[in-house]
Amino acid sequence: MTMDVLTILAMSWVEFAVRWLHVITAIAWIGSSFYFIALDLGLRKSPHLPEKAHGEEWQVHGGGFYHIQKYLVAPDHLPEHLTWFKWESYATWLSGFALLAIVYYGGAELYLIDENKMALSVPQAVIISLLSMALVWIGYSGLCRSSLAANPTLLMIILYVMLVALSWGFHQIFTGRAAFIHLGAITATIMSANVFMVIIPNQKIVVADLKAGRTPDAKYGQIAKLRSTHNNYLTLPVIFLMLSGHYPLAFATEYSWLIASLVFLMGVTIRHYFNSRHARAGNPNWTWAATTAIFIIIMALSIWPAMRDYGYDASDSEDNDLAEMTVPLHLAAFHDNDRFEAVNEIISGRCAMCHAAEPLWDGIAVAPKGVLLETPIQIAAEAKAIYLQSAVSHAMPPANVAYMEHEERAIIRAWFETSISQLR
Repeated sequence: MTMDVLTILAMSWVEFAVRWLHVITAIAWIGSSFYFIALDLGLRKSPHLPEKAHGEEWQVHGGGFYHIQKYLVAPDHLPEHLTWFKWESYATWLSGFALLAIVYYGGAELYLIDENKMALSVPQAVIISLLSMALVWIGYSGLCRSSLAANPTLLMIILYVMLVALSWGFHQIFTGRAAFIHLGAITATIMSANVFMVIIPNQKIVVADLKAGRTPDAKYGQIAKLRSTHNNYLTLPVIFLMLSGHYPLAFATEYSWLIASLVFLMGVTIRHYFNSRHARAGNPNWTWAATTAIFIIIMALSIWPAMRDYGYDASDSEDNDLAEMTVPLHLAAFHDNDRFEAVNEIISGRCAMCHAAEPLWDGIAVAPKGVLLETPIQIAAEAKAIYLQSAVSHAMPPANVAYMEHEERAIIRAWFETSISQLR
């Protein structure tokens, strides 16, 4: 085994370790965020509350009872032990950025750059990525500091329009997968920067005032509350976007930018339901209908473009003259289909340079996800994945580096759908 191969394998494990760290820290951050949102909305007034206390909540968990009180500004005396919830946010962003650098900057030719959209060098693509995160944060923070802060609903609408524009813009530059990830990265940057640059600094000002014997200004809590509310509504879309790399039907279709935009709306409807329940403000069941409708629209936007006819005529296909071989019964419909010879040729020319026992593509030591597409039986065994990744969506080849044509994708689609109909 050469040093190059060892390096590639070692980096694969580094990626796995960083990804694992990112998931662990994200769970910690999201869990604490959701808990405190639910707690804050569930606080109740009581005649026995201490002076300056805003509300209280009794909770039971793990066999014990918890009595929690909230102060809008601060208590008269600062407690000796004060727990700060900030490292979960910082660790999530840092591990996420490390993963972005490893996967998308380190593998820019495959995962970041789509030359069919914009011919970029690796440095150019990385600079666009970094600048977009920085500039969006600056623009977002400027809006929050403007007079719009007094009108949270209008501010949210403007921010949503900004996210839609970003979604469209990223899909004109990067691969669909990278566009989704960058939307998630920018949203996560806004959320983490809210904690690092606004919420925690404001809390430190309040603590410093208390220690100095001054009465803290309530405005710092109000500013932090606005940013915390934004974080609350952005959490679910970030999760969707970060998981989207596993679902080409989301990121690799013609209307992916619109799908990403609708995901943010779903995040709002879902969080509104839970926020209303936590606040004991009723049971807004309409949010279920709205979320379902948005999801159905997303499904339609994903699937409809793949159903177009690109002019493939099944009569052009000749009889399958592949070498005789024993084919497992459950694969026979895919292998014996009269389109299989054409599909085998397409896969061999467009996919097998990576999906092989000894990949020919530079930088790939083992077949991605262990999928081999060198023999007719292997191709038949991966029929569903091939269909989803290259016919219904354009996830494969990544960034279309092998230049698979629309007509070839149509042939694969016709092959799979005909084979499925024969199995019924």
